[in-house]
Parts: sequence; structure tokens; C-alpha cells
Amino acid sequence: MKNKAVILGANYYIGLSIIRCLGIHGIHTTAIDYSRKGTYGFHSKYCSETLIGPNSKEDPEGLLQFLIDYAKKQEEKPVLFPSADGYVEFIDRYASILKDYYLFNQTEENIHTKVMDKKTLHSIAKEHGVLVPETVNVGEEDFKEKIEKIIKFPCIVKPTDSPAFVAKFRRKIFKVNNMEELEEALRKAQEANLEVIVQRIIPGFDDHMYTFDAYLNQDSQITHWTTCQKYRQWPINFGASVYTGQKYVPELYDIGSKFLESIGYKGFGEIEFKKDAETGRFYLIEINTRTTNLNSLLYKVGLNMPYIAYCELTGNPLDPYVVDRDTGYVFWYAYEDLFAVREYIRTGQLRLKDVLHSYRKPKAYAIWDYKDPKPAFAFIGSKLKRIFEKVFK
Repeated sequence: MKNKAVILGANYYIGLSIIRCLGIHGIHTTAIDYSRKGTYGFHSKYCSETLIGPNSKEDPEGLLQFLIDYAKKQEEKPVLFPSADGYVEFIDRYASILKDYYLFNQTEENIHTKVMDKKTLHSIAKEHGVLVPETVNVGEEDFKEKIEKIIKFPCIVKPTDSPAFVAKFRRKIFKVNNMEELEEALRKAQEANLEVIVQRIIPGFDDHMYTFDAYLNQDSQITHWTTCQKYRQWPINFGASVYTGQKYVPELYDIGSKFLESIGYKGFGEIEFKKDAETGRFYLIEINTRTTNLNSLLYKVGLNMPYIAYCELTGNPLDPYVVDRDTGYVFWYAYEDLFAVREYIRTGQLRLKDVLHSYRKPKAYAIWDYKDPKPAFAFIGSKLKRIFEKVFK
């Protein structure tokens, strides 16, 4: 396999999982990040090469040139993998240039960036007959009246640009319970120069959250897929998966496959849905356009998404595969699940005995791998160091 794999980002377990999924097949993996601090993916035995390059947000032009210079030294075009939303946006922005030096799934039409934007995604979803939560745009006519009659309280204030919002506020949304709290949330967003929308909360506990995880080839046809059900997330109720199980839900394929194929999507995509506890209908919440947090779970159940992409892009596509059964496996990000469990119990949403019972399932760990333990030790070491610095500051 002459084509190297270049992974953008190794300071989070998504990048680590990409490195592992490719490295186990003997593929040369080059991990690039802007700092070695906390970059535990660099410690994987499956990481062939580590490089420090410019920050994609602070110096995108510098990173572009850095990648071009690297690619020019290679025998064959490397395959490019983004591990975070910011890198997806970076590749979309420079796709017309990068395509001369790298192989990647994203197209020049910027469809990945479009569906990452919540406002654009909702418009596209509605055009294709996919249910989305009722939404009111800030500043539209009769705004307050629509909030009180259509959206109702409590509701959420949601960013159109999630990465920028999370970077600023360290949370995915603002949950508000009345008009005063709504106005305060809108003020914060405006001061941060971030566009937001106001959305109805679909009723149902966190286990009403589901995902449709699929790979679409360069003809925008789904070749591999599975579905999952969330059990716990952090922050609770409106956060990222920390304990999620693979669960076969064919209805999600009926909705998700038709939508992704019809918009000309390519590569890996994960649609998050919420099942309305009152009606049973599935609402599209968002789409993750980079490798999912659940990548280690997908690998466990037979879907090595990074390797599937690598093989297709290098001209050796794998046979289609569907996980059309319940495997029992769960994804577990133990570190954040500890915080989540504490809050679920404190707020009376879960009982300790139910949490303990849930741990009996076979697991796909976010970071830990007994065959590749160094990243986990590096992660734990960085957390202990941070605690030590706070205590003795």
C-alpha cells in the first residue's frame, strides 16, 4: 500500500481511532497536529509518523502549504482524513487545490460544510421531506409570538456553526426556560458574533437519540451502514455520546439513505435522530461529516470506516456490508461517562443500579486498547498533570 494516510488531528480519540483502523492493515499513518501537548494519538503503536504543523483555524494558508509540501515528497497521493469539524471545513475550503495532491471523499460542492451548518441543513432536509424540529430564526417577523405558540418553553438556542460555538461556550446549546433566559442567551451569542436558531425540544430521554452511520461511495451510493442508540451523553441531555450501543433500526436506513443519496453526499456520514416519545416519529437533529465519536464501536461490529474509505479512494473498494442485527456492543468513553452518570443520578434521571447494570454489555472503548495501551496512559497522565497543577497553583 504505497498511499500513505494523513490524519489531521490526534489530540482526541477520533483521530486515534482513525490511526488504529488504518494502522492494523499495515498502512503508513501520518498524524498531524498543531501541538504535542495532550496529543495522545501520537503515542499509538499504529502511528508511523508524527508532524507538527500550522493551526487550521489560526493559519489555514500555512497548513495548506504544509500539506502540499508533504505530499510533493511522496511516491503516491496520500489519503486525507479529517478528525474534527474544523478540518472538514478546512478541506472543503481548499478542496480545489488539495485534490491535486491528496485523495479524499469531500467534493468541491462543499456539501459537507453545508450539512454541518444547522440552518442550511434544516432547509435541505425540509426540501427532501425529512422531519426536523420546529425552528424559528432570530430576527424573523413575530419572533416572540412564534416562540410562545410554536416552539414553547423550555426550548434550545442552537448554533448554526457548532465548532465555533463549542469553542466559545464549551457546550453545544443553551437550554432556556423563559423569555428572559432566551433573551440573555441571544445576547451572549450576538456578543460572540455567532448565529443561532431557536428550536423546539423533541420529547424523550437521552435513549431516544439514535444514529444512522453510513459510507457512501464516489457515486453517492450507500455501501456500508449500521444504526446505534444512545444511552448516555455529556453534557447530559444535549451532548456527545459517552455510552452508546449498536442497535438495528431499519427505519433509520429508510430515512437516512434516501436523504444522503439524494443530496449527492460522499464518504462517511452520521445522521443523529431523535425519536419523539409522544409520536414515535424520528426527527433529524444534525449530521456529523467527519469520522464519528463511535468509530471504535463501528469497527467492533465489522465496519472499519477509515479503511473502507482508504480502499475505495485508492481503487480497491471493499464489498458492501450491513450490520442488520443487534450485536450487543456499546461504545464507552469512561472519562466523561463518570461526569454524566453523576449528573443523571443527581437530577433523578437515572438510578445507580440501572447504570451499574448497563456496564455488563461488551464494550468498544474510546481510548483504551490492550494491544495499544500507550495512548490511554498518555491521556491519564495529562489529566493527572492538570489536576496537580490546579492543586499546587
